[in-house]
Amino acid sequence: MSKIFLCDGHNLAFRAFYGIRELNRSDGFPTNMIHGWLRSFWRMDDEFKPDLVWVFFDLGGCPQREGILPNYKANRGSPPEGFVEQLEWVKKLTTALGYGSGEAEGREADDLIAAKVLELKGENELGENELVIVSADKDLAQLIEPGVSQLLPPPTANPRVGWRLLDETGVMEKFGVKPNQILDYLSIIGDQADNIPGLAGVGPKTAVKWLQEWGDLDAVIANAGRVTPKRFCSMIYEKRELLLRNREIIRLDSTKHTGGISPCNPDIEKICEILEIMEMKKSISEVKVRYSSD
Repeated sequence: MSKIFLCDGHNLAFRAFYGIRELNRSDGFPTNMIHGWLRSFWRMDDEFKPDLVWVFFDLGGCPQREGILPNYKANRGSPPEGFVEQLEWVKKLTTALGYGSGEAEGREADDLIAAKVLELKGENELGENELVIVSADKDLAQLIEPGVSQLLPPPTANPRVGWRLLDETGVMEKFGVKPNQILDYLSIIGDQADNIPGLAGVGPKTAVKWLQEWGDLDAVIANAGRVTPKRFCSMIYEKRELLLRNREIIRLDSTKHTGGISPCNPDIEKICEILEIMEMKKSISEVKVRYSSD
């Protein structure tokens, strides 16, 4: 059985950026994210030993979702200073390390992960592959099923917590709903990170209660007059279009993606060339030891 990791590049890049601060080359060029990225992926390789790694990146915005909700992700603002400059080098390093990579105009990394999961499941009739999604993004929990799990990176604020693997049971324990209810769950409570408003006053506990009782969002709306607390009965009916809009925005686009660079063997010379430019001499020494037997 092959273990295939599907990584959310932007999610992991931001975590690497904030995980290490104020690290620069001698000319002032920032290198904190590049350091954090390399160390994070090496730790992941050592601990979980994936057979193949894919990394997917956002490329611009998402016109489809922005067309539905103009303020989609408007709360995020511009990337922090030093992020964009390092991201291009992170992408070069990703390829040199032998990881597959992909990005597509108008689609987000989450969508490309969903597309790759669907593609690999179609090639996996005998259950020969274990798919692991690597991201802290809760949207991706909707993809979890037998043979597909989600690996949550160590929290930036408390890295000692370590990596956490979510399977179907883990999703129930973390959110209180099944993976196939995550989409409706987020549609009800909204997603502050993406600037998607939920039903006012409705928190996770209430959303879980409704989905446990009625099963899905359509049934919750159909039974709006019977939900409790009663103060939400009229709100659900009046805001049903908002709920259905949220579901359309949050649902991942699994349309097949045909671009990208497939995984291959690490290019040691290229890795060292990049690290030399970034003045990461200790990492160069580790590369020569780490990949010496490959």
